[in-house]
Parts: sequence; structure tokens; C-alpha cells
Amino acid sequence: MQEEMSKLIFQDLGLIKYKDAWDYQEKLHNSLKEEKVSGNQISNEYLLFCEHPNVYTIGKSGNKDNLLLDYLQLQAKNVEFFNTNRGGDITYHGPGQIVGYPIVDLDSRKVGVKKYIWLLEEAIINTLEEYGITAGRMDSATGVWLDTDIPNAARKITAIGVKVSRAITMHGFAFNINTNLQYFNYINPCGFTDKGVTSLAKELGKEQNINEVKAKLKYHLEKLLF
Repeated sequence: MQEEMSKLIFQDLGLIKYKDAWDYQEKLHNSLKEEKVSGNQISNEYLLFCEHPNVYTIGKSGNKDNLLLDYLQLQAKNVEFFNTNRGGDITYHGPGQIVGYPIVDLDSRKVGVKKYIWLLEEAIINTLEEYGITAGRMDSATGVWLDTDIPNAARKITAIGVKVSRAITMHGFAFNINTNLQYFNYINPCGFTDKGVTSLAKELGKEQNINEVKAKLKYHLEKLLF
């Protein structure tokens, strides 16, 4: 998609604390911005996959009332909480979830933020199709959803929240695979009080091979973004 292709570096960080992954993203994000500001061709772009220990994160315009636990309850459940600089409201990250952080230059792709989010959604929709699941989008809401056209059945399988500075992206998506969905009961996910949350394992009735899903998702992301 780029006239002069930079090198894509893919890294699976495994299980990593949210703040450690955030700091690492910031380091890579700043290095790309510095290259761009200096007028140089960006040499490397990044696609990071990881899982996080239990954590709630909220976007810069999110409503803290959507967190239904107080500090002591968070401690009791061994869950961290972070205010972040991404878009979107509150969401949960935990083991069994593919969290993806693309750090790429949108200018070189000639796409804006809305189109970029659409591409992330499309990669996940295409991945789900390989498992026989028809997914789509919901008007006025980011992410990937199931059964949006059936009253009271809409449920979210992927949350998306990004930050873009000088057209360089960071943060990204959280795709529920074998996620413990119980943790979503303690928040209003993405600010919704009337929508459900699901996972690939729940939809298919059994735990999934997360490494297999990662491979399929990586393929579709690279096909659409790189």
C-alpha cells in the first residue's frame, strides 16, 4: 500500500503488564515520529501482539462512572486500572485475549483515522469468517460486533481504541478469544449498558488455539495494512 515500503517488524510480546507494553509502544511511536519529523523515510513499522494480566483501561474521553468497582474492589480482584491517551471508553484486557498494537504511518498509506479503524475491523471480520462466524460493524460504535441486526442480541467481540500523532498510530484492538468474560460484568464495556460481550471460544463452544488465531489475524492485518 506504500510507495516506498518500510520494513514491518512483528513481535509477539506474550503476557506482559499493560504499563510495560504502553511504555514500549511509546518508545517505538516516538522513534517513528522523530524519523518523520527529520524528513527521513521511516525505516521500520511495527505490529505487536500480546496478552495482559487483568486490567481495565479507559480512553481520554471515557467516563469513569463506567467502572463499577472502587479501588479496594479492584485490589481484591487483582485488577489494575489505567487512564490512557487512546480514544474510546473503558474496556478490559486479560489472558486469552489478543491485544494488537500496530505502530504504522497512515500518511504513507494515504488513509485517515476512520479508514484505518475500518481496516483493523475488516482484518478481524475476515479472521472470524475463517471460523464460520459472520461479524460486522455497528453504526456510531467502533469495534467488531455480532448480530447487530437482531434486537437485544448484539454483542461485541473486539474493542478498538487508537491514538494517532503526526499520522503515526499506537494502541489498537482487543480481540476476545478465550477471555474470561466475567470481568466485563464490572464495567459498562465501551460505555454501553445494553450490549453484550462475547469471545471466539463462547461462540464456538470450546476453547480455541490462540496461536492459530494469531497466525490468521496476522495474515489478514498484513494483507490489508502492509
